[in-house]
Amino acid sequence: MPTVNHKSLETVTQSIFMSHGCTSDAASQVAKSLVLANLCGHDSHGVVRIAPYLSNIKRGVLQPTAELAVLHETEALVVADAQHGFGQVQMPALIERLATKANSQGISCGVMKRCGHIGQLSQWVESAARQGFAALLTVNDNGALQAVAPPGGIRPTLGTNPISIATPSDPHPILVDISTSVVANGKILVAHKENKHVPDGWLRDEHGQPTTDPAVRYQDPPGSLNPTGGYKGFGLGFLLDVLVSGLTGGYCPPAPSDAVPANNVLMVLWDPQHFQGAEHIVSEAVRLEQFARESPLLQEDSPITLPHDRSRKTKSKRRQTGIPLGDEVYSQITDFANQNGINLPLDWVSD
Repeated sequence: MPTVNHKSLETVTQSIFMSHGCTSDAASQVAKSLVLANLCGHDSHGVVRIAPYLSNIKRGVLQPTAELAVLHETEALVVADAQHGFGQVQMPALIERLATKANSQGISCGVMKRCGHIGQLSQWVESAARQGFAALLTVNDNGALQAVAPPGGIRPTLGTNPISIATPSDPHPILVDISTSVVANGKILVAHKENKHVPDGWLRDEHGQPTTDPAVRYQDPPGSLNPTGGYKGFGLGFLLDVLVSGLTGGYCPPAPSDAVPANNVLMVLWDPQHFQGAEHIVSEAVRLEQFARESPLLQEDSPITLPHDRSRKTKSKRRQTGIPLGDEVYSQITDFANQNGINLPLDWVSD
């Protein structure tokens, strides 16, 4: 498994998207987002997405130069159409508008339909939290991804419907980013590409029986992902699907036959200064984190793990040692580079 320098990977990824019609700035935003996901250990949302993004550009369902279109706006609300633009470009545009409104009104809400894949949700709520906001973000797949079967059922019905929440804290925001399925669908994709089995409890086959073979998600009829927390996770995913589709103008599953796969987005920002003050929410976050970390250990060699701890640790390590890429993903990227006359940096492979 090749290990690639993260800066070089970012440069090559940017060049690949520029060769497919993206501006330098847009390609940079997409590249930084994908490589950040790899740095944090979320390989399912990293450069494995280059190939499907390029495929979507060729099919016309991802528009590299699309701009955010605001359909309706109030002092605290934004209703927008991403026009099938890159999620990594449209999300900062939405957050910029919401931040201004939250600063003024104390709270703001934005919805955005027909958006390209926005990547890992945590990067966007963390960005907002570093500006001093508390943030909530959730998306659906416009009814296209049917991955999670209902409790007692066999046929996949819901998407993975992730939700991410962040608050300001010290020295960095506290945040969580989870799918309402037991694992993100992208992790199944990565395991499938690397010809690896997945842990027990993630998947069921087309008959509803437990399996560790990721190939069941790519057969007809497909297998399904388990909901996180059983019926509770399914219930949360169900309501998020209704909220997101209902407020954005998108679709729940099953989508109409002419619906284009996309992310529909719902985001809320709170400015703590309009409530009990920024210092109070930060002090409470710090106090709760300290209280949790002081819990007696179940096992002496297994430390307390709080939300995003593993991602930060992985990010620090991979900045130093490089990003491991599966053979198929590595070959795809080098092929894209060679096909488009992109020179690979001399320090491309660090191992």
